[in-house]
Amino acid sequence: MPLTIMRRIKFCAGHRLYKHGGKCEHFHGHNYVADFFVTGDTIDSVGRVLDFADLKNRVKGWLDENWDHSFLIHEEDANARQALEMVQPTRLFIMPYNPTAENMARYLLEQMCPVALAGSGARAVRVRIWETDESFAEASLPSLHEEQLSTSGQSWGDRDDLGG
Repeated sequence: MPLTIMRRIKFCAGHRLYKHGGKCEHFHGHNYVADFFVTGDTIDSVGRVLDFADLKNRVKGWLDENWDHSFLIHEEDANARQALEMVQPTRLFIMPYNPTAENMARYLLEQMCPVALAGSGARAVRVRIWETDESFAEASLPSLHEEQLSTSGQSWGDRDDLGG
C-alpha cells in the first residue's frame, strides 16, 4: 500500500505572465508556498516513506538555489530577459513556458522532483503552488489505478463493479 507524505516549503519569487494582457503582465512577486506530496511503495526500517528532513533538504535546496529571490520568466519573453539582465546582480530562471502557478507546479513535479528525489526510493505525485493565501494551482500524476485502467483500455464507465 503506497503511503504519502507532504512537506510545505515557502519561497519568494518574481515573475510576469508573458502576453497576459492584464496587470499580471507587469513584473511583480509573490510569497509562494509549495506543497510536495511524496509517496513510496515501501517504508524504511523506521516506518517512513522518506524522512521529512531529507525531503525538505532535497526540495528546499533546489528552490533556494533556483527560484527563491529570482525572477521566473518564459523563454520567449526576450523583453523581460533583456530588462532583468541590465540589473546587476540579478537572478533569473528561464522556464519553457509562462510562469503561471499551474506551470510552476507542473515544472516542479515533472522536472525538478525526479532529479531531487533520485535515489531516495520516493517519488512526487502532486505539487501544489499557493500564489496567495486564497489561490493555488496543482499538478498531479495519475494514480496507479487510473494508469492501469488507461493502459488496459478500460474506462470507469466500462467497469461492472461500479454499477456502470
